[in-house]
Amino acid sequence: MRIATWNVNSVKQRVPRLLPWLDERRPDVVCLQETKLADDAFADLLGGELADRGYAVAAHGEATWNGVAILSRVGLEDAVAGLAGSPGFPRPEARAVSATCDGIRVVSVYVPNGRVPGSEHYEYKLAWLASLRELIAAGPEATIVCGDMNIAPTDDDVFDPDAYVGQTHVTAPEREALAELQALGLRDVVRDRWPNERVFTYWDYRAGMFHQDLGMRIDLVLASEPVAGRVEAAWVDRQARKGSGPSDHAPVIIDLDEAPDGDIGPVVPPPSAPVTRRGAKKLPQAPS
Repeated sequence: MRIATWNVNSVKQRVPRLLPWLDERRPDVVCLQETKLADDAFADLLGGELADRGYAVAAHGEATWNGVAILSRVGLEDAVAGLAGSPGFPRPEARAVSATCDGIRVVSVYVPNGRVPGSEHYEYKLAWLASLRELIAAGPEATIVCGDMNIAPTDDDVFDPDAYVGQTHVTAPEREALAELQALGLRDVVRDRWPNERVFTYWDYRAGMFHQDLGMRIDLVLASEPVAGRVEAAWVDRQARKGSGPSDHAPVIIDLDEAPDGDIGPVVPPPSAPVTRRGAKKLPQAPS
């Protein structure tokens, strides 16, 4: 079974990329984030195309912002929108949806960004992650959490730790919240597979960050042991970030039980000329 997760940064804008990608990669289960569509609009836009490809859909969206979905052609049962007891900001947002697909409880998440450390947005992020942990703790043994975590687990998951000083995504409380989630028995399957490789999933649109491979690894697949033990390949589909009209995130793909494309490497295709010298580049939003 092939499971993928992709922050599409507006599914409406990404239709010309999403549908050919589904045909090329043929994932069995897809977790989408940042769909930015209400559920009826999602169904109107993609319902027919997805049905033609054999996908059932569980969507939880809202107009303009946020939004998550699960697409499955291996069964989709007991779909639940949102997180029970999750905090509002000021109301609960469309940031999680879960369903059972071929015996695996699949959770698609779009974790709040946090914006600025110490801000109300940041505290909301930490509270939301606590609610996610409660959901996973109460869930079945075979579980997989896929999505945009908006946290780089370690300094190895950003192009230059010095560039991120004072920024969200890398602070100790965020990483501790992620570690507490993983402590439930979830394994970061991409990092497990490629412990020493340079692997990113997000590159800012600005300042040529993608072409220089100045990115972050914030899109994660966290799997419980019964699922993680079945992983035969785990990789980032960098090809989907190239060309015209891409999302600023690339899909992460996990193959269970068999690897149709082989164990082909952490990032496909690999970047050509990454900038690796510390201190060489700043974030686009950093003061000059």
